[in-house]
Amino acid sequence: MEEMKKEIPVKKGGQTKFLIGGALIIAAIILLIVTNTKAGAQYFLTVDELEQRQSEMVGKDIRISGAVIGDSIVYDSDNLILNFTVAQVPGDNDEIEALGGLAVVLHNAVMDKSLNRLPVVYEGVMPDLLRDEAQAIMTGHLDENGLFHAEELLLKCPTKYEEAVPEQSVEG
Repeated sequence: MEEMKKEIPVKKGGQTKFLIGGALIIAAIILLIVTNTKAGAQYFLTVDELEQRQSEMVGKDIRISGAVIGDSIVYDSDNLILNFTVAQVPGDNDEIEALGGLAVVLHNAVMDKSLNRLPVVYEGVMPDLLRDEAQAIMTGHLDENGLFHAEELLLKCPTKYEEAVPEQSVEG
């Protein structure tokens, strides 16, 4: 008796449907990544850069850094509205270090009235670290009048932390 060998036919249409379905899933994932990246994109600018690009930045999501000018701080505790002004500081850490460090750069920025300045409004409780020569890192948007509406406000007060750091030895 001879054994009969039967070949089972393979349906080619099944592979094609699988490949098309896989391609659609990959395309959908790429589309989601691209749209979420654009929606979450944020410009990180200095005060000078914002000044130069003011007209194109109105209404866009921006992150900006500046030196707080202490005399400009006005807080309405009844309505939780904080107004202050920041001065231009470099955005490059290497440049900040070359100029003597963050504390020196912030001090010089506040003292130099020729540097660009940006008025800021923030709604919320006034942070404890908001003081003269603090570094403000803010996320928000610029309005048509040049006022920056901060939605998030982070502050660094370098003099507070520099006192805790021991002097480093200099090798000669």
